[in-house]
Amino acid sequence: MGNEKRRTGERMPEKLLRELDNETDAKLNIEQLARITAMVREYQGNIKSHLTHQQEKKSTWADRLADRIAFFGGSWTFIVFFGLFLAAWMALNLTRLAFDKPPFILLNLILSCISAFQAPVILMSQNRQAARDKQEAILDFAINYRAEQENMELKELLERLDSRLERMEQRVLDKMQ
Repeated sequence: MGNEKRRTGERMPEKLLRELDNETDAKLNIEQLARITAMVREYQGNIKSHLTHQQEKKSTWADRLADRIAFFGGSWTFIVFFGLFLAAWMALNLTRLAFDKPPFILLNLILSCISAFQAPVILMSQNRQAARDKQEAILDFAINYRAEQENMELKELLERLDSRLERMEQRVLDKMQ
């Protein structure tokens, strides 16, 4: 499809509209439907790959690390492991081997430090996600705008076909009279 696009030197929708306008019976054939489907898939694929590429290009190793930490910190895996860690800490410190007797002051310090580091990392990740969402919203707008343009082109095509049909009907009526 890309080679055909390069060879002809024109955009696929314009060529398709011209073909439909020149055909005597304006039904879409299987080849045209396949080309329309391929164009839609290519268009969507290009946008998604472009968005992913832009995000990867702009992100630093620190951004990616923050995303991974936030992803792990907001998972059930983290909750289960951390729950097991807390239970093991408390169980160990209720025995004779205790190094942090109740009320577990050292554990409270560790939890406070984890919270102090985890909160800003999660906020950084949320800011990056907000930026991605904004970029996706802009792309959605662009897609919707393009779809509106294509709808207008289709409307124009239908109007041309309608006027053509009216002319043909008028010719038939003139010949009958």
